[in-house]
Amino acid sequence: QVQLVESGGGLVQPGGSLRLSCAASGFIFSMYAMGWYRQAPGEQRELVATITRGGNTVYADSVKGRFTISRDNEKKMVSLQMNSLKPEDTAVYFCNARLGVVPPINYWGQGTQVTVSS
Repeated sequence: QVQLVESGGGLVQPGGSLRLSCAASGFIFSMYAMGWYRQAPGEQRELVATITRGGNTVYADSVKGRFTISRDNEKKMVSLQMNSLKPEDTAVYFCNARLGVVPPINYWGQGTQVTVSS
């Protein structure tokens, strides 16, 4: 069955760094665009970053220059390097796999908590 398993979340001080990883299984990873989304308490889930099959990336304005998304098709993993973290980055981060067919196919991980606090 399809699985997206996130890891790497935790508590970090402002200005610190974390690296999130997502291990995928149960689908043809290389065919899917991959992404990271986040949801803070009381807020809607929002896009953080995406990476296409070909490696093209898109970032939310709020994380540009601080976060980097990457993928390894052989290992079936997608990562999010987060630097210069701010308290407003605190949220549950979700891994997403998307296939652009009609209707699109979306898979989600269970989420990992990131807390930025002193």
